[in-house]
Amino acid sequence: QVHLVESGGGSVQTGGSLRLSCAASGDDPSTYCMAWFRQAPGKEREGVGIIYSGGMTDYADSGKGRFTISRDNAKNTSYLQMNSLKPEDTAMYYCAAETRRCALVPAWLRYWGQGTQVTVSS
Repeated sequence: QVHLVESGGGSVQTGGSLRLSCAASGDDPSTYCMAWFRQAPGKEREGVGIIYSGGMTDYADSGKGRFTISRDNAKNTSYLQMNSLKPEDTAMYYCAAETRRCALVPAWLRYWGQGTQVTVSS
């Protein structure tokens, strides 16, 4: 019943910024935890961060400092603000959601978007 759609990806130069969006629908998205992951070619999917229903956040090492996750419950949307982007941030970025277990563990998250590509050029 949960449907997620990412948007906001694109191509930027090193040091640039992007804000990714994840729009949720289907149930009561305000109760979901919503996580962000990324996967670069040839690498495993890694967690970026997560935001819980109450607005608290947690970040993996990859997302600390330069990235900020937020949510707008009125719009049923979470955001990943990415600043000071580096070439190593190039990846497909995915949004995931869960109504119970909340962790940056892909196997524990049942609902996924299709991804949005972020490319950072030197």
